[in-house]
Order: sequence, then C-alpha cells, then structure tokens
Amino acid sequence: MSRFFATGSDSESEESSSADEITPKATGTTFTKQVLLLSDDEEDTKRVVRSAKDKRFEELTNLIKTIRNAMKIRDMSKCLEEFEQLCRAFVKSKNIVDKEGVPKFYIRLLADLEDYLNQLWEDKEGKKKMNKNNAKALSTLRQKIRKYNRDYETEIANYKENPDQSAEEEEEKDEAESGSSSESDDEGAEEATAKSFLKKEPVPDASKFLKGAVDDESDSDDDEDDEDWGSDAVDSSSESIEGDGTSLAKAFLKKQEDGDRQPERKKEKRKPKQRLERTEEEEAEDLQDEEQGWEKVKGGVPLVKEKPKMFAKGTEINTAVVVKKLNEILQARGKKGTDRAAQIELLHALAAIAAENNLGEGILVKIKFNIIASLYDYNPNLAAFMKADMWKKCLDCIDELLDILFNNNNNIFIGENIAEDSENLAVSDQPFRVRGCILTLVERMDEEFTKIMQNTDPHSQEYVDNLKDEARVCAIIDRLLGYLEAKGSTEEVCRVYLRRIMHTYYKFDYKAHRRSLGLQGGESKSEQDQEESEGEDSAVIMDRLCKFIYAKDRTDRIRTCAILCHIYHHALHSRWYQARDLMLMSHLQDNIQHADPPVQILYNRTMVQLGICAFRQGMIKDAHNALLDIQSSGRAKELLGQGLLMRNMQERNAEQEKIEKRRQVPFHMHINLELLECVYLVSAMLLEIPYMAAHEFDARRRMISKQFHHQLRVGERQPLLGPPESMREHVVAASKAMKMGDWRTCHGFIINEKMNSKVWDLFPEAQRVREMLVRKIQEESLRTYLFTYSSVYDSISMEILSEMFELELPTVHSIISKMIINEELMASLDQPTQTVVMHRTEPTPLQNMALQLAEKLGGLVENNERVFDLKQGVYGGYFNRDQKGGYQQKQGYQRGGGYQQKQGYQRGGGYNNQNQSNY
Repeated sequence: MSRFFATGSDSESEESSSADEITPKATGTTFTKQVLLLSDDEEDTKRVVRSAKDKRFEELTNLIKTIRNAMKIRDMSKCLEEFEQLCRAFVKSKNIVDKEGVPKFYIRLLADLEDYLNQLWEDKEGKKKMNKNNAKALSTLRQKIRKYNRDYETEIANYKENPDQSAEEEEEKDEAESGSSSESDDEGAEEATAKSFLKKEPVPDASKFLKGAVDDESDSDDDEDDEDWGSDAVDSSSESIEGDGTSLAKAFLKKQEDGDRQPERKKEKRKPKQRLERTEEEEAEDLQDEEQGWEKVKGGVPLVKEKPKMFAKGTEINTAVVVKKLNEILQARGKKGTDRAAQIELLHALAAIAAENNLGEGILVKIKFNIIASLYDYNPNLAAFMKADMWKKCLDCIDELLDILFNNNNNIFIGENIAEDSENLAVSDQPFRVRGCILTLVERMDEEFTKIMQNTDPHSQEYVDNLKDEARVCAIIDRLLGYLEAKGSTEEVCRVYLRRIMHTYYKFDYKAHRRSLGLQGGESKSEQDQEESEGEDSAVIMDRLCKFIYAKDRTDRIRTCAILCHIYHHALHSRWYQARDLMLMSHLQDNIQHADPPVQILYNRTMVQLGICAFRQGMIKDAHNALLDIQSSGRAKELLGQGLLMRNMQERNAEQEKIEKRRQVPFHMHINLELLECVYLVSAMLLEIPYMAAHEFDARRRMISKQFHHQLRVGERQPLLGPPESMREHVVAASKAMKMGDWRTCHGFIINEKMNSKVWDLFPEAQRVREMLVRKIQEESLRTYLFTYSSVYDSISMEILSEMFELELPTVHSIISKMIINEELMASLDQPTQTVVMHRTEPTPLQNMALQLAEKLGGLVENNERVFDLKQGVYGGYFNRDQKGGYQQKQGYQRGGGYQQKQGYQRGGGYNNQNQSNY
C-alpha cells in the first residue's frame, strides 16, 4: 500500500514530503502506472464542478470586460469584434436567460455602449482623427447596437431611470450567486475528495482544489481561512494516525464545512453595515428635504436625483451674486462633456430664483436670452433639427421674453451694441440695459422651424402637427414686428418684415379671392362682415411690407427677396400685369446668376409661378417663355429646391449633398411638378403644332420646344399605341389629333376626368381655365387646318369653318385676317360671299423637289470648295471670292425670296404629293 494511507496526513508539509518519497521508489512498470495515474488525477483536480448558468454568465462578463477596455482606448474594431462574439454567446445562453431573465450587467453594457457610441458620433473632431477601420467600425457598430437594442427598450429605459438602483441589485444578486456557487463548489469538492481518496490521490492536488473552492472570497477571507486550515491540520493529523482512511475523509470534510461557515457569517455581518450606512444617509436627506419643504414619496416611484443647490445656505441673493452664478454656468457652455440638458435646467432654476427674490426684469431678460441660446446649442450639429420638447420650450421662452419686453416697454433697452460693462441689471431709477438681440433669436427660431419641416416625413401626421406651429411662429414674428417698429432700427425692421413676407408670399388668400369674385357662399351678411373684419388682405400686407423695404433697405439681398416674393404673390393671385411689370422693371434676370443659391431658388420659383399665371390668363406664348429655362434643363425638381437628383460622387460629394439638402424648400411650399410639366407641354403644343404645319417643307425649321419634340419622338417609337394613361401620353395624343385639325379629339385628350383630377382641378378657378383651354384648342386647330389643307381648296366659306370649329364668325374672320397679314396664308377674303379665296401660285410637287435638290447641291458645292481650299492653302476653283459671295447671295436670295413669296403653297404641293403617293 502507498504511504499516503499509512500516514493519512493532510498538512501541506507532509503532503510534499510524501509526494517526494513516492516518486523515487517507483521503478519499471510501477513508474509508468504512477505517472499515468498522476496525470489523470491532475485533470480531475483541475476541473471545477459549476452550473451551466455560472459558465455562461462568466463567459458574458469576460467579453463585457474586454469591450469596456476597448471603449477606454477607443478601439472601435475591437469593440465591434467583441460585440459580435457577445451576441453569439448570449444566443447560446438563451435557455438560461429564458429561466432567469436578462442579466442586469448585460442591459447595463447595452445602455452604456449605445450612449458611448452616440457621444463619439456627435464628436466630429474625434471622428476626423479616427483611422479608416475605426471609423467604419464605429458606423457599423452604431447601426447594430441601435437595431439590437430595440428588443430591450423597456429594460434599458428602466436601467436609465434608476442606474444606481439596478447596480445595487446586480451586486446583491452577484453576492447571492457567488454564495450559492461556493456552496455547490463545496459539495462538488466533497464528492471529488471522496473519490480522490479512493483513487489514491496525492494530497497536494486535493489541497489546491480546496483552495480553488474558496477563491471567490476576498483576500482577507483567504488569509483567515488559511490560518484556520493550519490549526485544523494538526488535529486531523493526530486523528488520522489512529483511524483509517475513511474516518480521515469524514474528518476532513467536516472541517471543510466548518471552514465554509465563517465567510457566510462575515457576509451576514457586512449587510447590516451597508444597511446602517444607507439609513443614516436617508435620514440626513430627509432632514434636508423637510427643511426645504420636500415630501418623501413612498416606494414604487423611481428615485429622483437631488438637484444641485444654486447657492449656499444663508447666502444673500442679489443681482451681483446671480450674475456671477450665471457666468459660472455659461463658462461650461460648449466644453466637451458638458450636460446641455442640465445646463438648461440650471438656467431655469436661476431664473426662478431671480423672479422669487424680485431682482427686476433686467436680470430676468438676460437669463432668458441665455436660456434660448442654450436651447439652440442643445444640438451641436448644425444640420440636426430640434426635438419636439426643446422646440416647445423655445417657443415658450421667446413668448415669455416678449411679454417682459412689452410689459416694460419704456424701462428696458436691449441691443447688440450695448457692451457688457455698460449693462444695467440692478433695480434703480435708470432703465435696464441688457446686451442681446431679440431679432437674432427669432430669426434662428424661424430657421429651426424650417429645419424641422425639412426633416419630417411630409406624408405623416407628425408633419401636419408640426405645421400647426407655423401660426405660433407667425404670431411671434408679428409681436416682434410691433416691438421693433416702435424701438428698432430701420435695418432691423427690414429684416423682420422680410421674415413676415417669407411666411405670407406662397399662401393663397381664399377669403380675398372669394370677396373679389363676390361669392356669398350661403353666408349671412353678419358672418361675411365678421370675416372681412378679421384682418386685412394678404395683398395689402405684402404691398405695405414690400414697399417699406424698397424704400428703406440698404442691402441688395433683402430687397431682391422682397421683390421676388411680391411677384410670386401677384402671380399666385392671377395679377398677371402687375407681376410682369414688376419683374421687367426690377431687371433681376440680368444679374440673378451672381446671387446666392437660396435667392436663385426663389427666383426660379417666381418664374415658374409667373408662367403658370400667364397660362391661366391665356397668355400661352408668355407662359412658354417663362417656363422654358426651367423645363428644358430637365432639373426642375432640383432648381426649385424640391429634391435632389441622383448624381455621381464626382459631381457632388457628401458635404455638398448635405449643404444642398439644407436649401430644400419644405413640402407645404412645393409647386406641383406634374402640373408644371403639363402646363409647359400644353403651351408648347399650342405653339408648336401650327408652326410645324406652316413649315412642313422648310429644311431650316427650328424647334420651339425640344422637350415637346422629344415626347413626340417617344410616342412615335412605341410599337403598340394604346389609349393614353399618363399626362405626357395624353398631350402627345392630343398633339397628333390637332395636327390633323381634329379639335374635338384633341379636346377629349386634354380635358377629361383623369386630367382634371391630376392637373386642372388644382387651379383655383378650374372651370375658367378649362374654358380658356377649349377656346385655344379651337383657334389653333383652325390655324393648323388651314395650313395643312389650304392646297386642297380653291375657296372655303367662313361659315363652314365657324361650324366645324364651333367658333363665332367674327373670331374666324379675325384669325384668317391675321394669317393673311402675316403672310402665313396666301389667300384673300371675299366680303360679299364671306369666303376665303386661295391663290394658286404654289409650285408643283416636281418644282418643290427641284428647289430642295438645288438647295442641297448648293450646300454640297460650298462644302467641296471649303475642303479643297484647306488642302491647297489658297482659294482655287471656278469662282473667286467675290463670285462665290455673289453666288451665295444669289442662292440665298432665290431660296429666301421664293420661300417668302410661295411659302404657303410649297406646303400645299407637298401635301398633294403626299396624297398622290398614299392613294
């Protein structure tokens, strides 16, 4: 038998000596067995019996420690890698998490990591200093954590409400788990030691294993336990000499249980101390709360952090002390790590203290100025927009500030030109003097409102709710307008007038429109009088504000914006002649390309509205000219500030794209792009189709509208022509019908239920626009018919034309007379018979072809001579320079003169030739 059972000692000294004595005596086969036995036993002793929960949670905590270390050194790549491993490990722990719940330390990491990533994301300077891998990992990890945290929103919210409480619960839970795990480890140790005795296990491994069971305790506990084990070893050695191995094992296990009881007692001793400390702190807080008039809220309500005290107890609150405290708060503004929300709360608390101690309106106005500035600074990113709660606070603060200024109109002077040294904030006989500019704050508020509307989904209810705030914004601007008219400079009045104009110019005044039409709408007289007395027309307001700016403004930009808004408002309300005259007198089109992009966008919007106004008034040519530049570019959406077109990164980088997005017009100010395109195409159709019919055989015919011709070519290329569906297809189909002189079909394609709902019903006076369109289609179809079919007739009665196109006889007479005067139609009017007599002087089809051949041959000769001259270096050939010039003039004269004289009849011959070839 081994000497181990003979001695039965479990002290460390005897264990080492017995192990030393065993190894030298083993020889031959016994040596190899002993070595194998030791190696197997070593594996048994190193294995710790733990629950699956402990294993999984230990794996999670190790990964969390690695992530926190990576967060300290800003290693985003490592954070991303470890976070992915953490997610996989958490999925493996799903069964345990379902039983036990999501561990608090896991929720704590998710919340801290998200806050940490948001802080890094807002730090633009820090992001620029990151290398490419870290920056990429930061954006990837931010997206992942935001997506991942959606599943734990409630847990994270609870943690953020009570971070201290959750941390204490986590510590208590960890202590309880460590206690239970130590007990389970001890039980495992009992079984392991019993087996090891049966396996003739050497003592050193057993002692190491027993130490490992107690390793979860603190260092002081380990030292005390080691001393206890030393005293027990002497007793056990004496008992083991007398008894056998089994009794030794029992004695050994008994002492281990005794040793484990002591740390539990110490734990029980610790908890009362912690509770005593907490109760003492709570009693102290309760005494403070009672002194300040606070009441303690019972359990079940989340704990509220105690607000920091503004002033020490017993401090005399006066203006100097409050100003000093205000400067202390403002010194932290803009610094990294400053809690902006807490800063705003401190300023509110300071304002409340100043009001409570009646320190006067001067200090209150100064604090309000700083509160509003802090609300604007809450978002450090210029492109970010204010959150809803901050926006409401901002409006409330500006209203309160204006209330103070109006209530003490003659006692408070504010301005940017007042130096801080010359401020008078204390209550005295002199009026208060405060440094600050209320106009700048209101302008910034207006810009924030625009940003809110730009960044809200226009098709959501939230957009409608935000748009309701515009009435409040306009009310604030009106109040400021009244204040500055009394106390502000001319420049400030012009600036605030422009703000008011920018909120008025794009709105259609339905009340004024109904009053101008004289429609009662079923209202009684008193109701209508009340409606009229509510306020003056927007036209009167615009006229008054704009004329003041025209007279008083010294900056070109404000005047330019005011003129454009005035023209837009005139055009929107169908005051075509006023709008046109103002545009022509201003000469803005000459130098608008030098203006800044927002003014250019406003100019484009004004020109588009001017074109639509001309179309409503029946000025088709003016409408086409006004819309030509915008529509021919193919970038109407971008030029009007209503969206960005897809472009390559070479043409526009990310920074430029952000800048352009900030210039976009809010959705409620948009101009309908489909209506705009339809107006342009219909105008082009009414001009282009008669022109094409008049110049059918002219080789040098120019296009009035390239976009319209493009739509015609697209329609011709279609292999299968079905009924039109889109707005463009309707216009193309109508153009083909007008080309044949069929005005009824053209009218059916332009005015129908689908086109009404898409386009025509969007106009304020939709029925009048439709009637105007029908009239224009009839007149232009008549002109097209005469151009196309004049060669077929010797004479035609004007009564028949009047019946065909449903026009009055004087109208038909007028149209034909204009065509004859302009030499578009070679004919004469016979008054007694009311007929149009065609002049048969047109060339035959053969002559038409000969003229075209002669023209082409002339061009060929000129090209041939030009090429020959380039090769020879001198002018050669049959003609000299003068002769060639004379030849060209002669050809031009023949072509031009023949064309001018016989213009109308060349078309007729061509049409004859077409008919002959077709039939």
